[in-house]
Amino acid sequence: MRIFMQTTPEPGKAPRFYQLILHQDLLGGWSLIRQWGQTGSRATARREHYADLTQAQEALQHHRAIQVNKGFRVMFVQGSEH
Repeated sequence: MRIFMQTTPEPGKAPRFYQLILHQDLLGGWSLIRQWGQTGSRATARREHYADLTQAQEALQHHRAIQVNKGFRVMFVQGSEH
């Protein structure tokens, strides 16, 4: 699953982005990759590992909610069951 969010661009500045990627690793666990930064510049990334899908999905929704509260808007969701 992938969620891409972006802020509304301010005059003279590129918009900021925040991306969440959830995927299964080779050992049966799950990884949540969080990437953020300003569009067109170097991004920061963090990887978190979870033993099961439920924990990973809860973490993904938690980080999504935090960013929405900070003013990010969901631009697209890929791989969602909904």
